[in-house]
Amino acid sequence: MRARAARRAAEQRLVWQAASLLLAYPDSEHRTRLELVTRLCAHLPGEQAGPLLRVVTELGELSEVAAAQQFTATFDLRRRATLLLTYWTDGDTRNRGMAMLAFTEAYRGAGVEPPTGEVADHLPVVLEFAATVDPVAGAALLTAYRRAIHAIGLALSDEDSPYAPVLAAVVATLPPATEQDLGWARRLVEVGPAAESVGLAPFTLTVPPRRSAHEREPAVVKGHR
Repeated sequence: MRARAARRAAEQRLVWQAASLLLAYPDSEHRTRLELVTRLCAHLPGEQAGPLLRVVTELGELSEVAAAQQFTATFDLRRRATLLLTYWTDGDTRNRGMAMLAFTEAYRGAGVEPPTGEVADHLPVVLEFAATVDPVAGAALLTAYRRAIHAIGLALSDEDSPYAPVLAAVVATLPPATEQDLGWARRLVEVGPAAESVGLAPFTLTVPPRRSAHEREPAVVKGHR
């Protein structure tokens, strides 16, 4: 029983790390990250690895420029599929700053500083934190924002985006959604979150370059980190 639970936990972290890599902006390390995802998937069951590997294949067929353009069009130019989790729950309201504190406090509670140059609630950042730093605190953040993750997945599925299976893989690692959760996510995709710009600092939707691949592979695979 313990061995099975440990295996599931390891597989969960592998999915989170693979998803983080696939949702990174396609910079000069793009192909290296795709190769790393392929290596991570070798340690996953076929039903988990298959969808992720299909994303690797589809993204790998694009040039770096084309991949970057597709990413920007999907996640940056419109907020309908933004990867900023608190935007889905708090929109452009003053409550969003307070919501962001949950992420920075979780990072510091795990003994690491919030990322510099990246927003703390950016889904790939949260996934990497959960995969490589603190799976318990990371899972708690992902679970708390599972409605937002469902909403992103629905938006990507509606557009037949190649990134849709990545969100589906993440969703599969979280507690099952209720009908209420799914209804909330669908309404959010259709009408968007609340808007209130008073007192807000601007947030960027541009994903900066990430760390090199050799710094990112989780300890659960041959001790890489």
